[in-house]
Amino acid sequence: MRVLVVTAVPVERDAVTRAFGGTPETVALPGAELHRLGAFDVVAGGAGPAAAAAATAFALASASVPYGLVVSAGIGGAFTPLTPLGSLVVASDIVAADLGADTPDGFLPVTALGFGRDRFAPPPALVRKVAAAAGAAPGPVLTVSTVTGTAERAGALLAAHPGALAEAMEGFGVAEAAARAEVPVLELRAVSNAVGPRDRDAWRIGDALAALTKAFGKTAPVLEGWNRHDDRHRS
Repeated sequence: MRVLVVTAVPVERDAVTRAFGGTPETVALPGAELHRLGAFDVVAGGAGPAAAAAATAFALASASVPYGLVVSAGIGGAFTPLTPLGSLVVASDIVAADLGADTPDGFLPVTALGFGRDRFAPPPALVRKVAAAAGAAPGPVLTVSTVTGTAERAGALLAAHPGALAEAMEGFGVAEAAARAEVPVLELRAVSNAVGPRDRDAWRIGDALAALTKAFGKTAPVLEGWNRHDDRHRS
């Protein structure tokens, strides 16, 4: 079985594929282009959870060989100083942080409304293996539809999700599609900026993309190995 990696934009896709070396084979998907190298298929599915879910679902449904793992990957903002710029985060929980309802008493997650779900938990053994191989911090990663731009919003997110390490825009959408196909999911992020007031001059996108390439270079054997039945059931 193969590994499907879903990023938001082509520059993230290319950062991942650089880790594998060589020239990728390209495969056309509806609205996206998949790059294939070895056991890895990497697709830039678009920004936000809806685009990510659609791209993941199309890739899973179009596969001629089954996928054994789906990885949401890219750069993201982090709740520093726990996760400094250029560091790596692997999600112990993939959380839909703004899926729910706004009320006079505050935000209610979709689960409090009596339907849906607001988080997915990647396989703990896989999270541990990837964290060890990449030198990544394990912890909750929040999926938001609107990138945080104020200290007040950053504080509110941390209050609602204690221990959250980072935020991005695609993980929950990728996880939703993977879950419906009954394929395990993982989220791996390289930190490009701090969550909070937008300061473009302080962003380190190039450093984060380089860290993403190194992370996949180090974790490729772990991700490939997870497709083997014995690795999936080893604690």
